[in-house]
Amino acid sequence: MPIRRRTALMSGLALPLGLLAAKAAPATALQPASSARLTLPAPTGPYRSGTVSLYLIDPSRPDPWVPSQRARQLVIQLWYPASSVNDFPRAPYMSSRTASAYQKVQGLPRLNWPITTAHAGAPVHRREGGWPVVLYSPTLGGERFETTFLVEDLVSHGYVAVTIDHVHDADVVVLPDGQVDLCAVPPPTGDKPTPAIIKEIDSRVADVRFVLDQLAVINCGGNPDQAHRPLPGGLRGALDLGRTGMFGVSDGGSTTAHVMNVDARIKAGIDFDGTLWTPLAVAGSGRPLMLFGRPKLDPFEAVTWAEFWAKQRGPKLWLELKGSEHHTFTDFAPLVPQLAPILGEPPSWVIAGIGTIKGPRTVVVLRAYVGAWFDRHLRRRDAPLLSGPSPRHPEVTFVR
Repeated sequence: MPIRRRTALMSGLALPLGLLAAKAAPATALQPASSARLTLPAPTGPYRSGTVSLYLIDPSRPDPWVPSQRARQLVIQLWYPASSVNDFPRAPYMSSRTASAYQKVQGLPRLNWPITTAHAGAPVHRREGGWPVVLYSPTLGGERFETTFLVEDLVSHGYVAVTIDHVHDADVVVLPDGQVDLCAVPPPTGDKPTPAIIKEIDSRVADVRFVLDQLAVINCGGNPDQAHRPLPGGLRGALDLGRTGMFGVSDGGSTTAHVMNVDARIKAGIDFDGTLWTPLAVAGSGRPLMLFGRPKLDPFEAVTWAEFWAKQRGPKLWLELKGSEHHTFTDFAPLVPQLAPILGEPPSWVIAGIGTIKGPRTVVVLRAYVGAWFDRHLRRRDAPLLSGPSPRHPEVTFVR
């Protein structure tokens, strides 16, 4: 199968899950692998969560990859603290249509994906002043659900999370009418900026800024969902948009850094192992951004991080996760170890996908540092974990 994700080409053994699965079984064997349910670790905070998806259309610009589509389409998912959840079902990791399309594109057998802890359409837990907001932009070819273990934990600690499907940048996005949109970004040609790479990040930045506009509409009581589906009760005024952060993995991290340079609405950000492809991403900003990557960055990625470090005017932190690979920073960390026995693969297969660090331990470490970063910079809370190496988290190296 073709490798869709640029980062897979750039990072040796850090191959996407679809490629690993395709290597594990010939195409003729892509039948249901097991009835075993894949799971994600339970969130650690006190709040229960709700979720809702919205289909957005930006009529001011065409689709960057399919110009015949004269309006830009996006799908976002809001995750939020919920008040009452008893009458609302738990939401699937991805819908059955999305799972079917995703498995086909990635060459995966049919799997039982996790059930999230979020309850679809549950009413919002009201809080005076609203909840701080954190946006997520995925990897190239990645979907909005790929860091659910981080998103769910943020929500359980009192954040609203907004995850974004960049249509035709993601491998698979299923629209409300059932239309399946696949990745249309040109295949990568090397570990250097190209016009296509710059265009991809620029279009993502425009997506994020449009999403920020729509969040303001929602917070004022509007409903921008183009499928005209009802929003959860209590959503009006539930977002504290004056305390908005963002994080992303790979190209989502580059998008985060770029957005922070051009849009002051993002107050704090995290780049997980993402090359800073654009000049505006490298240029930094006056607001806090954390770089968190694997120990051996790709050469050009390391150059962009060093250049950013010299130019960043706001608070900054550079961390490494020992034993990690590129996709360790996504749900691959908890899911790949579960898939190995289902597919009959040895421990070396897991190491090829997510490194030598154990998946459950990755979840604990990343949740701790993501929570500490946004607590410090969005909530102005003390975060001693960010002050230096911690004996509780020896896997994390403070590079700078």
